[in-house]
Amino acid sequence: MKKFLLSAGLTCLVLLWIVGTSFAYEDLVIYYSFDQLDGDNVPDMSGHGHDGAINGDITLADGKNGMAAKFTTGSFLDLDGANIPAEDIPTSDFSLCAWIKCENTGQDHSIFNARASDTTWLIHPDVRSGGQYRFCLRAYESNEPNKICDIKEGTVAWDEWIHYAGTYSKESGITALYINGEPIAEIEALAPDLDIAGDWDLGARVGYNIDDSRPFTGLMDDFCILKKALTQDEIQELMEIGPATVQPQNSMTTTWGILKTR
Repeated sequence: MKKFLLSAGLTCLVLLWIVGTSFAYEDLVIYYSFDQLDGDNVPDMSGHGHDGAINGDITLADGKNGMAAKFTTGSFLDLDGANIPAEDIPTSDFSLCAWIKCENTGQDHSIFNARASDTTWLIHPDVRSGGQYRFCLRAYESNEPNKICDIKEGTVAWDEWIHYAGTYSKESGITALYINGEPIAEIEALAPDLDIAGDWDLGARVGYNIDDSRPFTGLMDDFCILKKALTQDEIQELMEIGPATVQPQNSMTTTWGILKTR
């Protein structure tokens, strides 16, 4: 009985933590903790089953929080974008976050890239070879103009851990780029009435553009995409404790929890 009560109490505490965390499971659509590999895949810890298929040489190394993925030049995760359902693709509220440690290779580094069925390059979170961070979002090409934002700001810290977070809210019309939890750009969207293009049919990758350019080289940890424009407080909380998640979709059980030990 005592063990049961203790277990029930711990479960309640975890659930209370999740309820109090505004970027809990319902907003999280992809999360790679990089704490483990599953054969040739990186498991998606969001519970949606969007595991990343390893292409090239990606191994585990000591990370910012637990383990991280070490990307050699030209390696990437293939998310099988054409088969990701529309309900898991953020369009009007969006956040992309990751801890990154980039090597200065003289090339641009793509954190994530997706291309829509009409050939729109819709998401570009990059570390630029010229020493700036970039955050670019686009609507479908049928809209003119279709660029929602194209932020290029900051000074890149090569070979150092930094936390990257780009956000967009269609309702507020604001796009923002945060580095290490601090805003380096917070501006009105160029086309504030538009949704981000809503399919990834021509591909979605972590670490390499769809056209095999901008290879991410270095370490990446706690990569996540959410259907919510996170606030600064939420980003800072995410940096410290990570998102509230469930176990991978193919797990025997589904249990609320925090995947990282901090």
